[in-house]
Amino acid sequence: MCISQYCKDIPKAELHIHIEGTLEPELMFELAKKNNIDLPYNTIEDVKKAYSFTNLQDFLDIYYQGSSVLIDESDFYQLMMAYLEKANSDTIKRAEIFFDPQTHTDRGVAFETVVKGFDRAIKEMQAKTGISCDLIMCFLRHLGGKEALKTMQNALPYKQYFFAVGMDSSELGFLPELFVDAYDLARENNLHLVAHAGEEGGPCYIEQALDLLHIERIDHGVRIVEDEALLQRVIDKRTPLTMCPLSNLKLCIVDDLKDHPIKKLLDMGCCVTVNSDDPSYFGGYLTENYIQIAQALNLSKDDIYQLAKNSFEASFISDEEKNRYYNMLESFNTAFCKA
Repeated sequence: MCISQYCKDIPKAELHIHIEGTLEPELMFELAKKNNIDLPYNTIEDVKKAYSFTNLQDFLDIYYQGSSVLIDESDFYQLMMAYLEKANSDTIKRAEIFFDPQTHTDRGVAFETVVKGFDRAIKEMQAKTGISCDLIMCFLRHLGGKEALKTMQNALPYKQYFFAVGMDSSELGFLPELFVDAYDLARENNLHLVAHAGEEGGPCYIEQALDLLHIERIDHGVRIVEDEALLQRVIDKRTPLTMCPLSNLKLCIVDDLKDHPIKKLLDMGCCVTVNSDDPSYFGGYLTENYIQIAQALNLSKDDIYQLAKNSFEASFISDEEKNRYYNMLESFNTAFCKA
């Protein structure tokens, strides 16, 4: 049996994907030309050569630069459509997609422009393929708690376009305690809560996010292995972790995929999932993350199956929808093994 083919074909959910991080160099150049934006690159190869990072901040500097080409509703529509087409080819049945409004509103782009462009693409692809999608609005933590609260307040008139809030960008030095007010307001408005924690920051970032922000899902969480009590708490409560292997490798969170803790966590009963984070920058969409981590850690078919099942369990959909996807997984597995 070919594990790579199994990884490609198995139904799965993606829960940690930044839509701005799916901006491929070709589309970046196309939109830059359309919108008369000057880029510090002459060719697509120049862009790809710049994707050499030693830490999170190196990546973020280029990430925000690339996002500058997104101006009008059609740009956001194109960006989302390109990702959803790729998601469909990766057999993704459910996607919960991050977007960073502050990256755009701070440039004078209206919040409405961003979400309407995304929403139009999502509705078109849902009608065409049946893929299930929802948006997660993220706060840029390096801008601080007051700006996060302001963003939350300004976003409320558009609440119908997103169903959760999260927090991303630079982790070190920006503890979750700074964002309590923004998260409290989100919770009062019945939004799901997630946050990046334990990527570059230590276990205390995860603990604060759980205790102070009351998050339901931990994005990344790689460093949770440094705190046995916290890890056991997450296992006992089935609190999901949305891990991103190729991102962790590219940003030097791990030196080698063979060092990644995802197999250890899976074996311990943790609801850990595989995701692609910012695939344009990190060298692979969801299927490629599955394949490379499977090869590096010698994952079995049963491991891959459990990771895919975890991805649906960790999603913010109804139990009825989860059961439908579990049945889809079981049918796929039976058919694949008979082939």
